[in-house]
Amino acid sequence: MKKKCIALLSTILISVSSCVQNQDVKSKTALFNEAQLLEHVKTLSFDMYQGRATGSAGGRLAQNYIIKNFEDLGVQPFRNYKHDFDVKRNESTITGTNILGLVNGTTYKDKYIVISAHYDHLGIGKNGQIYNGADDNASGVAALFTFAQYLKDNPPKHSIILAAFDAEEIGLQGSKHFVRTIKEENVLLNINMDMISRSPKNELYVVGGRYHKPLEEIIERFENPTSTKLLVGHDGTDGKVDWTLSSDHSPFHEHGIPFLYFGNEDHSDYHTPSDDFENITPQFYINAVEIILSILLEIDEKGV
Repeated sequence: MKKKCIALLSTILISVSSCVQNQDVKSKTALFNEAQLLEHVKTLSFDMYQGRATGSAGGRLAQNYIIKNFEDLGVQPFRNYKHDFDVKRNESTITGTNILGLVNGTTYKDKYIVISAHYDHLGIGKNGQIYNGADDNASGVAALFTFAQYLKDNPPKHSIILAAFDAEEIGLQGSKHFVRTIKEENVLLNINMDMISRSPKNELYVVGGRYHKPLEEIIERFENPTSTKLLVGHDGTDGKVDWTLSSDHSPFHEHGIPFLYFGNEDHSDYHTPSDDFENITPQFYINAVEIILSILLEIDEKGV
């Protein structure tokens, strides 16, 4: 009788353990659609987008793709979806276009968290090669769609501006224009993503906490839900290249707005025609997006 009880107890424990494990898997995969995330990166880095250079036909195709996905996800325009600005380039003027979506907050409707990623890249080279920019920065734009889907199903406390900036590659012009045209006191912080889909070392860096103590404390306390390492660095304290002014978070920082920038280190395909979808590291990318989304949710819940 005792042996039967022990066997029965063991069966129950194994069943419970299996159930718990299955629940863990479900809760992890339910955070966002991983296949869809990867598909967006793949699509935005197709040759048909011609490297998404500012003012180009490929850039306009990318704009339409971003707007369509915002509309499909129920993301409202922030005033308008398209925000044009002029950029002087080689003694001529071209038009850049930021694409801005809005998810209204349930509690702090007039306080904005700006989540940004630039969609432009280098376009077509002199020899006709296309610079598809999968990591730089189709990866960040695809993450915007993932966040939009999550926030649609889980409304945030603070209003969220989903900003697909243009003209980053020619002097951060899109983010500079945005900061010039918004009331700074209404912006709680900027979370910027630029190159988050490729790391053979499985390392994601975060910059910006050192400039704002509450953000620094959130990063220090963060319980990483993934196997990817989240490292504080490239922030002027470790002897590595300082990324404080390296991407679209820079204009926010220069206007005294707190920021967190997430990115991976440069790789051999950086700013070359071989920055293609086939060369990203998918599991690292999925983990990176989960990390950034988790930190966003903590900031939205607690504020900074």
